[in-house]
Amino acid sequence: MMATLRLRFVAAFAGAALCLNAAWAGGLETLDAFVKNVKSGRATFTQTVTAPAKDGQVVRAKVSSGSFEFVRPNRFKFIYKKPFEQSIVADGQTLWLYDVDLAQVTARKQAAALGSTPAALISAAPDLKALQAEYTLTDAPAAEGQEWLQATPKSKEGSLQSVRVGFKNGMLATLEILDSFGQRSVLQFSAFEANAAIEPGSFQFKPPAGVDVVRQ
Repeated sequence: MMATLRLRFVAAFAGAALCLNAAWAGGLETLDAFVKNVKSGRATFTQTVTAPAKDGQVVRAKVSSGSFEFVRPNRFKFIYKKPFEQSIVADGQTLWLYDVDLAQVTARKQAAALGSTPAALISAAPDLKALQAEYTLTDAPAAEGQEWLQATPKSKEGSLQSVRVGFKNGMLATLEILDSFGQRSVLQFSAFEANAAIEPGSFQFKPPAGVDVVRQ
């Protein structure tokens, strides 16, 4: 279940640094600067997933943490360290999901797996106009000491309902993802390094010996 959630919310990459030297600029201006200037990045993150409440039941949030890196275009990886080890790696052609506890690797064609998610769009989009073809992008009111950008998919067929990105002091701070099932994923980023020296080859993934490999 958590593996499915993490693939669904791999859009977290959209927050890989949507803010480069744009302290307290509007969300759209900051996004524009990112698309033009940020070629790579790394950060640590904490992700909290909360399902919608049903019939007054108490909802328990699921919390995980780890690190991520990306290099444009189309290469990124999330390394979940707690509470369970899991890796999501996109090498530009294939999206790999490795669940350590299950000793299983799932491989999917990257374009088909990500489609028009924020991860795919922002890792490849040449400019703000390309993003606006797929999303309605608007500045949202400042709150909690952060500037916010709202992104709403124009297509109603996907599982993503909306994305809010928060910036603090010109750096990515928060990514909020709401899916069509009412499930919310909040990712909080820290120690983000823009234009980090990351070799594209570091996104190559080789399934460990002895694990099951499922290709979809």
